[in-house]
Amino acid sequence: MDIGFLTTGLLTGLREGVEAALIVSIILAYLARTGNSRRFGRIWVGAGAAIVLSAAVGGVLWISIGGLTSPAAQYFEGSAMLLAAIVVTWMLFWMRRTAANIKGELQAGVDRALTDGSVWALSLLAFTAVIREGIETSLFLLGQATAATTEQSGAASTLVGAFIGILIAILLGYGFYRGARVINLARFFRWTGVALVFIAGGLVSHAAHEFIEAGLIGFGTSTAFDISAVLPDAPEGGNLLGQLLRAVFGYSSTPEWTTLVTWVVYVVGVLIVYLQPMKPQRPAPLSSSVPAAGA
Repeated sequence: MDIGFLTTGLLTGLREGVEAALIVSIILAYLARTGNSRRFGRIWVGAGAAIVLSAAVGGVLWISIGGLTSPAAQYFEGSAMLLAAIVVTWMLFWMRRTAANIKGELQAGVDRALTDGSVWALSLLAFTAVIREGIETSLFLLGQATAATTEQSGAASTLVGAFIGILIAILLGYGFYRGARVINLARFFRWTGVALVFIAGGLVSHAAHEFIEAGLIGFGTSTAFDISAVLPDAPEGGNLLGQLLRAVFGYSSTPEWTTLVTWVVYVVGVLIVYLQPMKPQRPAPLSSSVPAAGA
């Protein structure tokens, strides 16, 4: 079991799982508060369908990678890592912008679904709310798995870590539903977001490395430095710290200039923008018509 990739998988599963669990718990709590608990089943149908589809997308993409040969494999793997980094970056800023209003927006969506009276409107609401997190998770885990040095141990460790993180997220989601203040959500999303910036930076630098190996990038391919004698990162002859840094932050003891500059530019640039204070936003208006339990 690779501790480094286990850690990155756990962090990804926890962060994305908490977002999905928070969304579902807000919807369920609002239904219970308005006397519509009997409609819980439709939420589980929609959320379950989103989870199955997300897993299927990730599985198909992973199988596709396994059937490719060089240099197509490097092109696909590099593209998968780059896409995963783009998606998680978008997700971080989307969550940062909408976190303050997400509760009101979800409750307004529930009101509309109940008012319209459609049998599957609530299922669709849960599906669309969860599918975004599910697809993001699949793509990000795919990028992390393809970045693993050893496919068998690294990819498996990433998935095991993600599973553990999702289980923890489910427990936290239950706590949200029961009204427990288990964690400070604003602080949780802020600091896990910072950690994900570093992980995404590693994916971007790994993507640059794959494109160099495939011959797509022909500049900056010389080694920037070599500290493999001090802190090696290879599975064979490496050490735990080097492997952990490689898995979490994209560390390499012998990076090319292009991969090094790419990592620095991405991490520094994104962190500068991400850590800027947000201007307060007006909360989303709630619908005044909420059907009672007997409606």
